[in-house]
Amino acid sequence: MKKYTAKTLDDLLKQAANDKNVAVSDLTYFVLEEKKGILGIGTSVTAEAYCLNDVKEFIFNYLGEFFTELNQEIEIEIIPQAEGFKVMLNADNNAILIGKNGQTLQSINTVVRSAVNSTFKKRFNILVDINNYKQDRYAKVKSMARRIARTVQKTKVEAVLDPMPNDERKVIHQFLGEMDHIKTESEGEGIHRHLKIMYDENKSSDK
Repeated sequence: MKKYTAKTLDDLLKQAANDKNVAVSDLTYFVLEEKKGILGIGTSVTAEAYCLNDVKEFIFNYLGEFFTELNQEIEIEIIPQAEGFKVMLNADNNAILIGKNGQTLQSINTVVRSAVNSTFKKRFNILVDINNYKQDRYAKVKSMARRIARTVQKTKVEAVLDPMPNDERKVIHQFLGEMDHIKTESEGEGIHRHLKIMYDENKSSDK
């Protein structure tokens, strides 16, 4: 992130907004240092400031450098979404980049998300996808979860799903969130973390 220094925070934010050609309200900033002078002389504030365009540029450059080191040509499309970005990749060897059961793609997601969140000191919703593999995968896990949840509704016996990545668990959490008499919980640690689908007699849209 770029650092700015000015006499006041308002002046600093106006300077940063002008530099980035955005409104002050579009900025996120972190004050690094404040100096108080005598009678206002020597007073200054230093802060880091960024806008969403900076995050988008960082993702583009980060992935560009990543694949350059692998000597792979890649097409990158970054689409703004709520609280983050969807990143679409396309290469000659998409199947290799996706990996067995999407494991390589999941690793790319983890690395990119960690780099973005660490750099900008904020949790962004970043989804890296290749040929809509992730979207297709989400559709499959939702269909599977709905089928199992319906069985739990009938039998009132909880079901434990196989371990899956955080983003897929989140999709199921949200998808089953409005389903009558069904609640979900995550259990386990690391690669063993999984979802449990349980019957909840008190959860009903009729109440």
